[in-house]
Amino acid sequence: MASYDYDLFVIGAGSGGVRAARLAAMSGARVAVAEEDRVGGTCVIRGCVPKKFMVYASEFAHHFKTAEGFGWSPAASTFDWPEFLAAKDREIARLSGIYVTNLRNAGADLIHSKARLVDAHTVELVAHGRTVTAEKILIATGGRPWLPKALPGVELAITSDEAFHLPELPKRILIAGGGYIGVEFAGIFNGLGVETTLVYRGPNILRGFDDHVRAHLAEEMEKRGIKVILGCQHKSIEKTPTGLLNRLTGSDVETDVVLFALGREPYVDGLGLEKAGVKLDENGAIAVDDYSRTSVENIWAVGDVTGRINLTPVAIREGAAFAETEFYGRPTRFDHEMVASAVFSQPPIGSVGMTEADARHAYGKIDVYLSRFRPMKVTFYGGDERALIKLVVDKATQKVVGCHVVGPDAPEIIQMAAIAMKMGVTKQQWDSTCAVHPTLAEELVTMREPYVPQELGRVA
Repeated sequence: MASYDYDLFVIGAGSGGVRAARLAAMSGARVAVAEEDRVGGTCVIRGCVPKKFMVYASEFAHHFKTAEGFGWSPAASTFDWPEFLAAKDREIARLSGIYVTNLRNAGADLIHSKARLVDAHTVELVAHGRTVTAEKILIATGGRPWLPKALPGVELAITSDEAFHLPELPKRILIAGGGYIGVEFAGIFNGLGVETTLVYRGPNILRGFDDHVRAHLAEEMEKRGIKVILGCQHKSIEKTPTGLLNRLTGSDVETDVVLFALGREPYVDGLGLEKAGVKLDENGAIAVDDYSRTSVENIWAVGDVTGRINLTPVAIREGAAFAETEFYGRPTRFDHEMVASAVFSQPPIGSVGMTEADARHAYGKIDVYLSRFRPMKVTFYGGDERALIKLVVDKATQKVVGCHVVGPDAPEIIQMAAIAMKMGVTKQQWDSTCAVHPTLAEELVTMREPYVPQELGRVA
């Protein structure tokens, strides 16, 4: 029987890798984790957590304006970007430290080094100039921002990674990309007083989301002062004496900072996958089966590097399922159906299940329930912001197959909706729930008449 240095070697100390390593180590297995950067991965270091802090910071300007409508006298307020960054960095360091402590307390070895596969059972620790062997190997290296390397002047742009460490807050910013990262940063910088332009090559932002949601958010973003330019993309970026000139198809825009949020790609560079025989799919992600096993029998992969659903809670559940299967003898696979998601745009989005278009393709006949209204808080001071709530129902079974919310606390609301939908709730069961009044969420259970579009392409 072969003898290895470790029972499990994990490459990548993000959320998925750490969860798998901890559970495996707690079973009594010999476990090591290699991380070339800071422990915590995308979410803790350069993703969900610091971005949410920035969202919180940027929302205060809007809250101050709202407060005036409720009788509060306006007061002078200023925002200190360096002070915020320092506080953010302290909190990220604290959270990263918790990950390190949890790994060590579980009995896992943490190795600060890039790791690459030499063969199916051997890993080279680049920073230490040595190799180790493992019976099982788990790859959890996440993703990296994608940049159009052939674009003239692309080196002048930043990605979301650098946005968390800008030395000073710009006066003008252009964000290229209409996905969730792009719209979130547009809301952040706009809220912090930066003149913000969002450019996207498609006909509307947030491709893949429900069309009513996409149109509604674009309209609300523009109400808040964000300039949204659609059907447009970069031709080049040029340095000028006064900033950066974005040459776009159709127009030119000068800003101080250009942020590319054009999506992320699986981080597989330099991992030595070809030496071990690990295959990639057509999108460059590591191909895995339902149990996260790769094309090599003793190698698995979880999280964003697999390109399934790029969400931190999904990576955690995939990592846990792997450990349950391989170290506790309880075969477990994570169900990727009906996974809720949130976009921390301004206003935010909560979404679970199918879009209207997807449901029509899947079921043929569906019922759609749609409400677009001014929340109670907004009506009080005469604001024009609107919330949107939409349900998509399979007509034959009356199962609720899609729920979409745009408005205050939408991410908090959607978590509860996801529980019911995961259990297969029908519209009749949904409607039997008594409303909580007065709330925005009560609209979810008071929509009785199916939506009939009055005009093609228009949100009613």
